[in-house]
Amino acid sequence: MFNTNRGRNRTQARKGFSLIELLIVVAIILIIAAIAIPNLLRAKISANESSAVGSVRNLITAEISYSTTFPQQGYAPLLTNLGPGAGNNTCPAAGPAVANACLIDAVLAAGTKSGYGFASTGQLPVNLANTNFTAAAVPVTYNQTGTREFCAFSDGVLRQLPPAVRRVRARHITVFICGIRSVWQEYT
Repeated sequence: MFNTNRGRNRTQARKGFSLIELLIVVAIILIIAAIAIPNLLRAKISANESSAVGSVRNLITAEISYSTTFPQQGYAPLLTNLGPGAGNNTCPAAGPAVANACLIDAVLAAGTKSGYGFASTGQLPVNLANTNFTAAAVPVTYNQTGTREFCAFSDGVLRQLPPAVRRVRARHITVFICGIRSVWQEYT
């Protein structure tokens, strides 16, 4: 007679995956991750840049509203004047004033939002009223939070500085964009 159980015992004794099979699966997952991570970073940069464009447009609208509401002041002297005021998260109960116009949210008024740093200053005072303004957005960390810089003047036109081919490594870098001198940290 033939023993038919001999072949079945070998296949039943081996359960689970071998080390080689597990390593192959891990290698495939790592290859897929290596392909996907740069695309995710580019998507995040693109989202940050879109947010920065929208925020600069909000600054343009806020500056025009500020100059209409407070004609004796003209355009807002500082970014914080457009928000709820320094140290406030909501508009004060007394309502809008020259120092806190409540035209933009507290996050944007603080100067940093979605990986970009923002500045807005009133300029060219005539009879103590600012007759021009400059608004700007600069990535906090180049090639990680953004690659382009944006700015606008009182003409309401949004401008961009195209991405630089190569940024210099520096602890602090002084950025001159649209006439605003700001200091941003760069870690690339």
